[in-house]
Amino acid sequence: MTPRSWRTPAWAALARFWADDRGLSVFSALLVVVVFVVPPLVPPGGGRGLASDVAYALLLLSGVRALGEQRLTRMVLMPVALVTFAVALASWLVPVPEPWILGTSLLSLLLFLAVVLGRTLREGPVTGHRLLGGVAAYLLLGVIWAYAYALVAELAPGAFSGPVSASDGPRVWFYFSFVTLATVGYGDVLPVHPVARSLATLEAVTGSLYLAILIARLVSQAVTHPDRVSDVTEAPKRDIIPAHQGGSDEQGEAAPARR
Repeated sequence: MTPRSWRTPAWAALARFWADDRGLSVFSALLVVVVFVVPPLVPPGGGRGLASDVAYALLLLSGVRALGEQRLTRMVLMPVALVTFAVALASWLVPVPEPWILGTSLLSLLLFLAVVLGRTLREGPVTGHRLLGGVAAYLLLGVIWAYAYALVAELAPGAFSGPVSASDGPRVWFYFSFVTLATVGYGDVLPVHPVARSLATLEAVTGSLYLAILIARLVSQAVTHPDRVSDVTEAPKRDIIPAHQGGSDEQGEAAPARR
């Protein structure tokens, strides 16, 4: 894309979405809907549409561009985002193997994680929106591992035992992924393949470490900038006119003139 194409109204709106901390809150709400509301309502393997794929890709590309303040970041992340975008659109035109779709979706989710963490942990005051950005990154971890489990189940049938199937799509793995991330582990779905077991172990460790590291980072950021108050909590200040400058009785009596 040429630099001029980034200046269209649509791209400008997406750029404002990622530039404003409130975008993190909106993205977190979207993830809650996708992870906890949609799966019980949509049949397994359904719910995907061309419009949703295009919206997903545009949100991803704009997020990567917002993160790409350094040339190296743009050179590494943007090509990956474009490849995932191309595979997602090509799957609607020609048959694309399911492992390819799952693999590129996994890459795009990793890019989303980089974008959200980059916007959440950048320099500046710790706001409520940034806290929700940390929640969004945590939910993304669960979704990333769900797609990884779906990919393993697709490549190695029988890698998991329990009421799950590779043909049901990645959303059926949300349940197993999040109970593993939260280190609950009910035992109704069990990893059998060595790769599946390694993934489950890594997810459980990542879930615990992420919370500890995120809290430490946000606390350190708040201590480092104690004088930078969030726009959400900052109270408006009234302008007070000193008495020697004159003014009404509410602002202070005018000082007597010198003779």
